[in-house]
Amino acid sequence: MKSGETFLRVRYKDTDQMGVAYYGNYFVWFEVGRTEFFRGLGMSYKELEQNNLYLPVIRASCQYKTPAHYDDLLKLVTRLSALSDVRLTFTYDIYREEKLLAFGETEHAFINQKGRPVVLRRQNPFLWRLLKDKVHESLESER
Repeated sequence: MKSGETFLRVRYKDTDQMGVAYYGNYFVWFEVGRTEFFRGLGMSYKELEQNNLYLPVIRASCQYKTPAHYDDLLKLVTRLSALSDVRLTFTYDIYREEKLLAFGETEHAFINQKGRPVVLRRQNPFLWRLLKDKVHESLESER
């Protein structure tokens, strides 16, 4: 799995009176993409937390090209684009059919339950190798 694909439908509650998806929902959809990305690796966010590993967002951005509307079926593509000892970065593309509607990025820190930074390579070598392989696959597929 070089990237994760998730399909979402824009719900009525996600829109304004014009039927346009509210801009803040894109960050919620990014979270869905990250969660499904980890599931695709064979683990859940819940399992990470049970192993005293948390991934708070420390930076987030989104660029909107074309609005999503009520009842649109969206495809969210999530990629792990960068990994360091204490951080990782995901990129996201949101499509309606083949049209790119928005793209974004979130950066996360690895911390423990006390909010202290964690060096993933030491705390969870298995996850470190798994994520490192995914970043390498993503870079290879871009060539």
